Amino acid sequence: MPASLMVPASLLAVLGKLRVFTAPGFTTFTAMVTGLVAQTGASTVTGMLTGAGLARAWPHDRARAHAFFSRTRWNVDNLGIVLAHLIVRTLLPQGAAITVAVDDTLFKRSGKKVFGAAWQHDGAARGPKPVGRGTCFVVVGIVVELPFLTRPVCLPVMARLRRPKTGPSKVELAASMVKLLAVCLNRPLHVVADAAYHGRALRHLPEAITLTTRLPASAVLFDLAPPPTKKRGRPRLKGARLGTPAELAATATFTTTHVARYGRTDQVAIAEVRCLWYGSFHTQTVRVILIRDEDTTTGYDLALVTTDLATPAAALVTRYAWRWSIETTFAEARTLLGVGQARNRSENAVRRTVPFGLYCYSITVVWYALHGHHPSDAADHRARAPWYTTKTDPSFADMLAKLRRVIIAARFLPVTPGQPTDAEIQAVHQAWAQAGLQHTA
Repeated sequence: MPASLMVPASLLAVLGKLRVFTAPGFTTFTAMVTGLVAQTGASTVTGMLTGAGLARAWPHDRARAHAFFSRTRWNVDNLGIVLAHLIVRTLLPQGAAITVAVDDTLFKRSGKKVFGAAWQHDGAARGPKPVGRGTCFVVVGIVVELPFLTRPVCLPVMARLRRPKTGPSKVELAASMVKLLAVCLNRPLHVVADAAYHGRALRHLPEAITLTTRLPASAVLFDLAPPPTKKRGRPRLKGARLGTPAELAATATFTTTHVARYGRTDQVAIAEVRCLWYGSFHTQTVRVILIRDEDTTTGYDLALVTTDLATPAAALVTRYAWRWSIETTFAEARTLLGVGQARNRSENAVRRTVPFGLYCYSITVVWYALHGHHPSDAADHRARAPWYTTKTDPSFADMLAKLRRVIIAARFLPVTPGQPTDAEIQAVHQAWAQAGLQHTA
């Protein structure tokens, strides 16, 4: 590393596992990760340089920082796959199946020359028309349970730009990424997604991949195809019409059970049936899981459809509830890391910058799990902010603040003997306070 770039040894140990770059490219990658994590202001490319303490040392133009995203030869999918291997190897039990969450999110962008920007659906928008102008990314993240947290965390490992009316659809992008991830990790994958993710591209996935998604209320279900009659003509591909989920719930037999979801254990009534969702999964056998909450007496509150024919229904409800962790990741990546704030416009830069920022979210959590966690972290936060009387787990804001302070300590570590000057002491105090400003507010 150049003398002007100070990186903590613990962070460098994590980044060293992600070498998909040349030696100069890895140096720039390390600087950009350090800068994005350390930056408390605007998370633009020049903001990353400022966060890394390189604003006066490195050129911010095409010669170094911007060129890393727009011209340097590296593959964003390859980086995500290497990151996925690191997550699986260090945070998941050996040989265990992997739960993968899939969703898309819109990053607001203005300007006619921004590649891929368009008016499209925005789930976070308010009002009668949930649309916004920006770049939409389909994201795949590995959901992990950490011993010091009571909720699962989704760690993004792949993200691809979705261009409306041009190129693959969201479902096709999701299917492509999930298949690539399954091949590279060589582990069973249990994919969870919202109701938008179903259709031709997700039919007949490889045997190692299952899909669980929410069933739309308008879906029409059919019984399994009857056996061949040995008469002339093509055998029937589907059985009798079972109807919509509401019609199915009217005659279904519900069984009371307990499910773990959203940090609590609920008593619910569950009914399930093996059938065909012919309009989406064609002739592939699926299971429909109908969930009725304790205070509901008729109908259903949630309907799931899954290609997993073996896992118990209660476990499938828990697995689907883990999907919400990717929504939390999107919110924290935006507000705390500033993902999506980069103002670049060229195709390569647009396709790379958002995935890079999401990977930095995963890198921060991996660093904290391997090197940063201390049992007293939550208690220390309560001491600083006593109004959080029920806080028992460290949040991503706590993880980020701790990594920022480790970066600050490494940056201001004296390289020559002697007493620090008053200006140096004041700079450390200001940077230290700024590192924790966001998560204590």
